[in-house]
Amino acid sequence: MNTVLIADDEPQLAQDLSRRLQRCWNGVEIVAVVDNGLSAVAEMARLKPDYAFLDIRMPGLNGLEVAAAADGTRVVFVTAYEEYAVAAFEASAADYLVKPISDARLAQCVARLQRAAAAAPDLSALLQRLQQQRSAHLAWLHVGAGNTTRVLAVEEVLYFQAGDKYTEVVTANERHVIRMSLKELGQRLDAERFAQIHRGTIVNLRAIERLDRDMLGRAQIHLKGHTDVLTVSRAYLARFRQM
Repeated sequence: MNTVLIADDEPQLAQDLSRRLQRCWNGVEIVAVVDNGLSAVAEMARLKPDYAFLDIRMPGLNGLEVAAAADGTRVVFVTAYEEYAVAAFEASAADYLVKPISDARLAQCVARLQRAAAAAPDLSALLQRLQQQRSAHLAWLHVGAGNTTRVLAVEEVLYFQAGDKYTEVVTANERHVIRMSLKELGQRLDAERFAQIHRGTIVNLRAIERLDRDMLGRAQIHLKGHTDVLTVSRAYLARFRQM
């Protein structure tokens, strides 16, 4: 029998994960479902579960802090935020699931945990690959017009907007166009600093001043020192739920 604790500050998501784990994992027992980090630490100490599925952003203590208190419990992080992946594996996480989680991805996680029961996974090698990927992030863009070309630091960009045959690059005082698709940019930009908020928009997270929601749940991002207002589509809104 494998015992599991689930910690997530969204009760419906926690209960859904509990049901899905029991469907795809024979012999699993969900021993506790809690909604904050302090309760997660207390229940882990009391119940000593084999595994803990932890949300990262929770009241009290975050998931990384809870994982630091785990003694003999293998941790799987379940979060809407991809940028914590390296920190998670540095905390010896067994896996890292990004919401929304497909049935196939959850089954893959369970299979990984079952294999790890017989042989510990090579987390150091995985962390090394993640760090290599981070070092390859796009840092500079070549922009300009006619015979003039400028080298622009990616960190200066407030947001990228997809056009028909180009991508518009918007900084605090300028606008440029580049012949690189938004899809390619999304693959090469640092996920800790840039986030896709719409199928045609990627924003620099450090450029965000605030996020406003209307009565219908629609969201818009206002930028620091800039008049442009960016729409956040529902497909990407989960990342900003605590703003």
